[in-house]
Amino acid sequence: MIPTQMKHATTAMALVFAGLAQTASADTLRLLTWGGYAPEEVVELFEAETGHTVEVTKSNNEEMIAKLRATGGGGFDLAQPSQDRIAGPQAEFGIYKPMDLSKLDQTQFIGSMLSATIANTTVDGAVYGVPHVWGTSGLVTDTANAGSVKDYTDLCNADVAGKVSYRLKRPTLIGFAFSMGLDPFAAYGDEAAYKEIMGKVEAKLTDCKPGVKTYWGGGDELMGLMRSGEVVASMAWDTGGWKLNADNADITFVAPASGALGWIDTFVLPAKGKSDDAAYAWINFVMKPEIAAMITNAAGNFTASKGADAFVSADLKARYQASFPPEAVDKINWYPPVPAGLEAIEGGVLDRVKAAK
Repeated sequence: MIPTQMKHATTAMALVFAGLAQTASADTLRLLTWGGYAPEEVVELFEAETGHTVEVTKSNNEEMIAKLRATGGGGFDLAQPSQDRIAGPQAEFGIYKPMDLSKLDQTQFIGSMLSATIANTTVDGAVYGVPHVWGTSGLVTDTANAGSVKDYTDLCNADVAGKVSYRLKRPTLIGFAFSMGLDPFAAYGDEAAYKEIMGKVEAKLTDCKPGVKTYWGGGDELMGLMRSGEVVASMAWDTGGWKLNADNADITFVAPASGALGWIDTFVLPAKGKSDDAAYAWINFVMKPEIAAMITNAAGNFTASKGADAFVSADLKARYQASFPPEAVDKINWYPPVPAGLEAIEGGVLDRVKAAK
């Protein structure tokens, strides 16, 4: 017979091993994400379907990178930084681990977005990110009064002079460059070439300055300008255009002919994450079109889930499909990571345009 003390020791040891086994199963997903990207109803459905539990921590790009740097990539199993916050931090700090794309249902992704994100998050031959939520900046126009505005440089057209606006920020420089037939992103690795492109954009913006009503600084300011009719065309974000469309059917977001400028918030695996299986299960789950639509309804932005627009609210679906037919989605110019030194070039251009008479 086993002595009573040995029984107790054996039982205690069994409990310890059971606890370790439960930890090793790693069935809790610790998700570091943005507000609206993991709605409670989606979490509940995922937990019921998979048996995994989810702990959600809401954050932003700066905080995400800071948290992962502080722990060497620990504390979370899945994070959602923007795609331009992956290659640089990974090369410098090693806070992510490569993704195994074979564990993802790639057919659920919009192909052009998946390809762009893979290209922008590849470091030393390994892929570190796949796309989730995205948005764009492009044109918001009063179609009844600014029908000629189809691309960024059309904001310089004589028929809308005095009734256009945009921000004096880098998206305006990038958008105008593409509209002028230039490719600023292709010049990211050549500082001299980038200066030449920015010089041409500076000349164009300076020439167009007399026709600008004002350079808007915040979304509320632009909303007021468009609603009052003081401005009939501007550069702006897609969600702002759709909000205006809800009040005035003539005003809407237009994807520019040369391509809207796109940002993507991704999925990445932190270097010391313990629940990779749960992380892959979450990605595959939320990329289902019906589930992705629930996230769009909560966050206001669309996801890279193919066909999800068919399941969002009717009003948002109609606005999205009018602004983004498939060919417009494929033409989006996705922001890549910004090399050191380029923002200083852009800052000089913006200062000179602002000071120009």
